[in-house]
Amino acid sequence: MSTNPASHQGPPWPTEQEMLQRILRARVYDVAIESPLDPAPNLSRRLQNTVLLKREDLQPVFSFKLRGAYNKMVGLSPAELERGVIAASAGNHAQGVALGAQKLGCRAVIVMPVTTPEMKVRAVGNRGAEVVLHGDTYDAACAEALRLAQERGLTFIHPFDDPEVIAGQGTIALEILRQCSEPPDAIYVAVGGGGLIAGIAAYVKSLWPEVEVIGVEPVDADAMTRSLAKGERVTLEQVGLFADGVAVREVGVQTFELARRHVDAMVTVDTDAICAAIKDVFEDTRSILEPAGALAVAGMKADVAQRGRRGQTLVAVACGANMNFDRLRFVAERTEISEDREAMLAVEIPERAGSLREFCTLLGQRNLTEFSYRLADPGRAHILVGVQTSGSRDEQALIQDLQQAGFPCLDLSNDELAKLHLRHMVGGRMPVGAGEAAGQGRELLYRFEFPERPGALMRFLTSLHPNWNISIFHYRNHGADMGRIVVGVQVPPQEMDDWQDFLQGLGYQSVDETENPAYRLFLGELAGAVGVG
Repeated sequence: MSTNPASHQGPPWPTEQEMLQRILRARVYDVAIESPLDPAPNLSRRLQNTVLLKREDLQPVFSFKLRGAYNKMVGLSPAELERGVIAASAGNHAQGVALGAQKLGCRAVIVMPVTTPEMKVRAVGNRGAEVVLHGDTYDAACAEALRLAQERGLTFIHPFDDPEVIAGQGTIALEILRQCSEPPDAIYVAVGGGGLIAGIAAYVKSLWPEVEVIGVEPVDADAMTRSLAKGERVTLEQVGLFADGVAVREVGVQTFELARRHVDAMVTVDTDAICAAIKDVFEDTRSILEPAGALAVAGMKADVAQRGRRGQTLVAVACGANMNFDRLRFVAERTEISEDREAMLAVEIPERAGSLREFCTLLGQRNLTEFSYRLADPGRAHILVGVQTSGSRDEQALIQDLQQAGFPCLDLSNDELAKLHLRHMVGGRMPVGAGEAAGQGRELLYRFEFPERPGALMRFLTSLHPNWNISIFHYRNHGADMGRIVVGVQVPPQEMDDWQDFLQGLGYQSVDETENPAYRLFLGELAGAVGVG
């Protein structure tokens, strides 16, 4: 966490009184709801604080953005509304402007980067707005929107750096203070361009100055954090796009001025922490926030850990839920590692009969999330394994147990290459004829399904004949009730009847994939490989 050392001197814009009046006069409830301030019992118990979530994800466009957009638009003159409005946005602000235009009966043009997900483009178009796709970034889209505004005589609705937009967002603070029986200790707010935190902080500090207002940014999109530390606006060369709702290279002129007067501190969090926060909110609300929407929760958790907050009332603004469905797999994979509830390990085991079973025995009753193994070296094998743990101490104890048992171990839990790519690339081919030469027989490949419960994987392994060499093993926990594994096994020709008896007695569904062309192409012995097409 970084505190705000910037000077509060200099000519203020706007004054506290002006900003308070704008917020009190803001017209947002033609389109917005007064969102609930919901308790988060699971988070509260884990963090040993009373955690409240300001549910802006429940707004009609699933984001707070319609407040500021509509407040700006409802104040336009009849002539301006007649000409129409224009905005640049990759998502939430676009939907807010489109809804506002629909309500006011005016024309709206939204310029969106060509990289905007189809879901968000469709949502804007469904509200009657004209969508123009231009450029690969928000900056390019914004430049085009400003050009079109001048060319067509449209009024540009800025996503954050406008006093009426800021005032509209400030109505969230008005609601929080009304909904709390007494002042909370801190309010955590996601920061992109700064409109949300500027409005909230201006209102809170006018009435309850003792309440901390803390901004949260991704570590790779921390323009406000750097700007407050330097005392002037900083332009980032590039920004991370995971939390695309706050992927802004430079904060606003007006939002920066308000933030440096009223914001107490900034917290930065990484992608894994954001993913974990998405899961935390889901467990308490059964709602799925977008990455930017979960940013405040991630920052709150980080701040509690860093400052040891206990027994306090903490509010986090859940500011959006426009999640792209295809991101959910990535979020699920990264969540457990961030919470120290999963360790990703590379383990070396000697290539001898029974060593894989011995290794699995050391894992005990821990649930596995992933298990990838391919025999390649006749003397040793490397396994990539994901193991659920109960914290960093449990993880370190497991690593120590493995190493003491003769299994060298490398912790990859914080290795970005491993988490993003290598976990999906573990494989290779066996040396040609290796199985037959060693008297172990040809490699057979089978898929199995078994009930996803503790001990099921060990039951499978212990059922295998000790003479059969496992040459491929891959398992991933998909969160379903059935576990799925792929096993390559070398069975001597004279023991094929025993293999069939094993399959019949196991009681798990199995599919023979030995002649599968994809297996032969990518994993089978080179002599047995097939060509594409």
